[in-house]
Amino acid sequence: MRKHSLTVLFCLIGLSTLLAQKQVDIIIIGGGAGGTSAGIQASRMGAKVQIIESTTWLGGMLTSAGVSAIDGNHEMPSGIWGEFQQKLRDYYGGAKALATGWVSHTLFEPSIGNQILQEMAAIPNLDTAFNAVYTEVIKEGDGWFVTYKQKGKTFTTKAKILVDATEIGELLPLVRADFRLGMDSKNDTGETEAPETANSIVQDMTYCIILEDVGDKKGKRGLVKQPQNYDSKAYACACKREDGEMFGGVSGCEQMLDYGKLPNNKYMINWPNCGNDFYLNWPELTMEQRANRLEEAKAFTQGFVFYIQNELGFENLRVAEEFPTKDNFPMIPYDREARRVKGKTFLTVDHLERPYDFDFYKTGVAVGDYPIDHHRDKNPEGTPEIDFINIRVPSYNIPIGSLVPETVENFIVAEKNISVSNIVNGATRLQPVVLGIGQAAGALAATSILEGKSPSRVSIRSVQNALLESNAYLMPFYDVKSDDDGFAAMQRIGAAGILKGFGIPYKWANQTWFYPDRIVSEYEWKMGLLAYYPKIEKVPASGQGITLPFMMSVVQILNPDYLVASIQTNWKSWGIEQEFDEKTPLDRRTASILTDKILNPFAMEVNFEGNLVGGE
Repeated sequence: MRKHSLTVLFCLIGLSTLLAQKQVDIIIIGGGAGGTSAGIQASRMGAKVQIIESTTWLGGMLTSAGVSAIDGNHEMPSGIWGEFQQKLRDYYGGAKALATGWVSHTLFEPSIGNQILQEMAAIPNLDTAFNAVYTEVIKEGDGWFVTYKQKGKTFTTKAKILVDATEIGELLPLVRADFRLGMDSKNDTGETEAPETANSIVQDMTYCIILEDVGDKKGKRGLVKQPQNYDSKAYACACKREDGEMFGGVSGCEQMLDYGKLPNNKYMINWPNCGNDFYLNWPELTMEQRANRLEEAKAFTQGFVFYIQNELGFENLRVAEEFPTKDNFPMIPYDREARRVKGKTFLTVDHLERPYDFDFYKTGVAVGDYPIDHHRDKNPEGTPEIDFINIRVPSYNIPIGSLVPETVENFIVAEKNISVSNIVNGATRLQPVVLGIGQAAGALAATSILEGKSPSRVSIRSVQNALLESNAYLMPFYDVKSDDDGFAAMQRIGAAGILKGFGIPYKWANQTWFYPDRIVSEYEWKMGLLAYYPKIEKVPASGQGITLPFMMSVVQILNPDYLVASIQTNWKSWGIEQEFDEKTPLDRRTASILTDKILNPFAMEVNFEGNLVGGE
């Protein structure tokens, strides 16, 4: 949404009069969580990248929107999310120093998050245009021209790949990519929980704000004025309820505030229950109407702060000067939902609930463990009921096809705009997941450049291997950490479907266990390999633990010249922890490493559906 004319021209004639002032491989519009992560990953892989960001910060919802309490993936520090988490720990003095509020294990000051992300993005091949607003997106042939304004000047960049990393999927209608918006119908998704009829209703958004405890200091600095149309009843049930039942089992107003307590005695005000969530049905609004409604959302948050300071008596909590804005509000609102591209694959609740009934998991490029969480209380006209409590999913991964549009070539999405159902968006919209989505988009874009192919035609396995080299997770294995020497092998064998995980819906941190120390049976290993190597179909396999002789009996059917001596020679260098013994049953970790090193089934390519496109 912009206060100026936006046009997309699919030109039938050359653009000889349009001279690009800059040329890169990849241009990313939006320097939010997804866009920043995409830019870092693609640049590290050698691609030349430019990010166009309308604010002076990187991080989007993580920083510029003030949502600096991380939801999910605490035990899955995948890739760039893991790097960011560790840098926060280094800055503040360890993991415990970040566990200041009860909503999250990782809370931080937005300004520090921006500082860290800017340091991470200060690398060769990555240029960021801050305070830059795009005005025109033009597709010519296989490439893109993007024109933007910065400090009163106009610039144009040419790129092979365009990435939409905007907060609400702004580019999708501009590039004529098909998309979904609002609540999907049951007929469209096949989800029993979805409403019968589709609509354009999106989740509530929030204008967050950061408060700080100034103790008994006097003065008016940081006190807010009572906004027009203030009604204390709108906030009365935030932490005082006669029936005693409150969001998250909150027992009082101090506990409500501690929800988002940050380091250095600051507080993130992002409270869903009678707090500052706000319904803004932006799909139905003009740009001018949306801007006016955003001011109303700010005023609503201001009213909540006035209520906290005056009605609840927390005059010691003042508005912090956290953001480079005149009103000390974040630079952008927290939008929980975007236009969602119609991609090569469409991820629904069924895929999350029963991943192994489908093959999308084999193409996984990002992971999440947060449950499906929607904010839908503030729509004055009401929203069709969805029983979110009974949608219990284990941790999950996101297929690469959700980042690639059905039709528009050389265009990738990298934010909350991926191809998922409206219900699934309630889980995939969280910060660590979007960092992972962005990293996957960056790897996909860079692989496209390196292979000289469009993103819809690159090797999916090449993208996945690039992510593994960056310590990113393909599979959401809770008990397989990236510092394990067998991490990549277990991820590959898991993503190949040869050894499966065991999913557990668990409170606010769902899990999938790989059980690396569990013994693998002959039958389990053989059946996992069968799709890749049909020749082994007649090999008898029992329920006993697999041993090296049995493994070699299978290997030599596929490669008669391979000798067990080669395994013994490489045993330690491959990072195998079990002792070399031909009679000892092998655990899932050892079996994964040996299968990966000797047979390398991951070299066999899959399509967007997860089906093999090349066999034995």
